[in-house]
Amino acid sequence: MASLLSQTTSNNKVQLAATAVVSAAVAAGAILSYQRLQKDERLNRLKQSIPNPLDDQPGVQKLTRVGPLPKPDKEDEHNQILAHRAQNGDFDDELFLEQLARNRVFLGDAGLSKLRNSFVIIVGCGGVGSHACAALSRSGVSKIRLIDFDQVTLSSLNRHAVATLADVGLPKVQCLQRRLCAVTPWTKFDLRLQKFDKSVADDLLADWEGQKPDFVIDAIDNIESKVELLKYCHDHGLPVISAMGAGTKSDPTRVMVGDIGASFEDGLSRATRRKLKLLGVTSGIPVVYSTEKMGEGKAALLPLPEEEFKKGDVGDLGALPDFRVRILPVLGTMPAVFGYVAANHVILKITGYPMDYQPAKARDKMYEAILAYVQASEEKVVRMIEGGHTDVCVGLKVPITPGDIAFVVEEAFRGRSAVTGVPTKLMLIRWRKPTTTTLIRIGEGKDEQKSSNLRLRDLVCMTKEEAVRHQKEVLLGDKSLEDLYSPEVIELVERQQKEAEAYERHRP
Repeated sequence: MASLLSQTTSNNKVQLAATAVVSAAVAAGAILSYQRLQKDERLNRLKQSIPNPLDDQPGVQKLTRVGPLPKPDKEDEHNQILAHRAQNGDFDDELFLEQLARNRVFLGDAGLSKLRNSFVIIVGCGGVGSHACAALSRSGVSKIRLIDFDQVTLSSLNRHAVATLADVGLPKVQCLQRRLCAVTPWTKFDLRLQKFDKSVADDLLADWEGQKPDFVIDAIDNIESKVELLKYCHDHGLPVISAMGAGTKSDPTRVMVGDIGASFEDGLSRATRRKLKLLGVTSGIPVVYSTEKMGEGKAALLPLPEEEFKKGDVGDLGALPDFRVRILPVLGTMPAVFGYVAANHVILKITGYPMDYQPAKARDKMYEAILAYVQASEEKVVRMIEGGHTDVCVGLKVPITPGDIAFVVEEAFRGRSAVTGVPTKLMLIRWRKPTTTTLIRIGEGKDEQKSSNLRLRDLVCMTKEEAVRHQKEVLLGDKSLEDLYSPEVIELVERQQKEAEAYERHRP
């Protein structure tokens, strides 16, 4: 081996080749370094050759990665000094109480004290979050953590609570602190210029100065981040309220607060609810949503031009992964309504003020009616299988709740008949005819309990007329599914039943 190495190194051709390779590498490195230096020099000359109109204007700095940042003017400096003094106790408390006099009368001394000692986190500081923040700060909340990765843009100004033209380019969290410290100098702001996701949830939702969050406001418009935030709050027992879709809405009288499991007529709410239910979260999260129906002539999500689809994956057009790339029309007043409703809920909850929200009665009654139909239908199926004995159904229960009904109708079948797509007079009914008994008996005599083995995955959504026919001809008759329905309908039903099955696995 040594002799072979000696022969190789003594070979002139090998030596020349090695020398050539080394020389080429050195030359390439030198060329690349020279090109890099030339590029940097050209870039510097280009920057210096472009006149900056901001250079000669007082009160502004040069461009940064987030745009032109205004220098603190005398008013800003005065406000910051005042806020520093107020937050360090160098301020007459009677002035605070005078500013909060109307809240004090409304909430009482005890309620106002709770509010002044509270800590609220707001995730998302755009149209909804900024108005919620302004309301909480003006109402006396002493600690507010603001979480948002975005900056103020010109298009933000139609709905942001406090942003001005001078704030364009500022992080939204900084804009809120800058403006609101002039109104409520006692409020401490913890600014987090960061996108929320589950990997940083422990840090962003952590205690502040030894105090746990009294409430979290979800004002995120991205479904994935929203779901991760709500799931975290649910699992860790953090009180939270979530603002749903204010985009394309125009009727403030339709905005209401309800449980995530019962909201309707809201696309963002529907998508969020579906994902949460698949994660095992079915209820217990209050949401601000609108029951306003879409209609002809009303605003809608703007479609992407065809040429954008031809360029490839439209997801690549988003500023960040998983963020929407289409423009959502927003009437500037509606995010403010959503934000103030969310802030109002937080204020009432923290202070213990009595709350009596009007429930969505019409929808609740619909789910109860559908459940009653399911119960009656199952009794007929059980009687048929058990030989027609009427007493066999006495005390029979179905293991389905109104919340389950809401999920199957609204999420699994999208609020439409699987047969015709009709969205009115909906019912749920067993899809396939049972081949064995569906009756489950527990106990004996007076202690006997009877229930059906009906599962959510067994149900299909139809209009009432279609359900009556299905019951007569399939469940109680001799016709098969193939006799009544096309292969496309059967495939659609079974595909949507799988979603109900996935939810059922996580059902409490």
